[in-house]
Amino acid sequence: MSFLRAEAALPDPAAARRAFDRAAATFARASVVHDEARNRLLERLDFVRMAPRIVVDLGTGLGDGAERLRERYPESRVLAIDTSLAMLAEARKRPAIHVIAADAERLPLPIGQTDLILANMLLPWSRPDRVFREAARILTSGGLLLFATLGPDTLLEVRRAWAAVDDRVHVHAFFDMHDLGDLAVQSGLAEPVVDVDRLELTYKDVNALIRDLRACGATNVAAGRRRSLTGRRRWTRFVETLEASKRDGRIPVTIELILGHAWGRGGPPSRRVGPTETSVSVSEIPVRRRPAK
Repeated sequence: MSFLRAEAALPDPAAARRAFDRAAATFARASVVHDEARNRLLERLDFVRMAPRIVVDLGTGLGDGAERLRERYPESRVLAIDTSLAMLAEARKRPAIHVIAADAERLPLPIGQTDLILANMLLPWSRPDRVFREAARILTSGGLLLFATLGPDTLLEVRRAWAAVDDRVHVHAFFDMHDLGDLAVQSGLAEPVVDVDRLELTYKDVNALIRDLRACGATNVAAGRRRSLTGRRRWTRFVETLEASKRDGRIPVTIELILGHAWGRGGPPSRRVGPTETSVSVSEIPVRRRPAK
């Protein structure tokens, strides 16, 4: 996807921050996709031998990822970073986690001092090239970035229903796996590996879907979104079109889940770690696909 062509569909950072501030109280009950993605990313660490000194949960939300990283690496300093002050207020309640209010595209961290970054579902609300560039800047040589994001087929049914109503941007842009891999390399990261899977969520009606999206902060924050209220006629047509997509009495909603990792500028650490030990690059590990739920 060309940045120039997609500029109006890219997320507005200020709108995204406000959306997550509003969602702080309801996020936990609607975070099924975030939780699934986080679990899959953390599973990859089972195959990586590292003793990180500095670990960053980038876009921490309520701090779930930071807490899981603290449990895995109890000797590490775990930094939980987010722009949403309401989210960070909840994350601050977790023990032994250092909370920082900061923009993932402009991190207040020194060059080459971070060993591990977890960026779970951050990229949909950011400019991936800028986030990757900051990750490359702060990672140590051999440091690891793990990320999960959404692909362009996410909310496909919602996009189609709105397309029957008007030609405005109602769902902001997501980048496909090939673009993300290219952006990672261009940003200075090494040996990116990106995989894609599809999940399907179902809802009894449009109201249930909209409630879930709002509860986890997933509202339309595209820079070129309509700023005026949606008229009753347009909304009614959108609802009717989406309701017509029902299967077995429920509305299916596609989630294209992209999981990836990349290394700091020095690439993965040496495969030889001792006289009788050999480490394995994450890029050599087959990814187990799970059936959509």
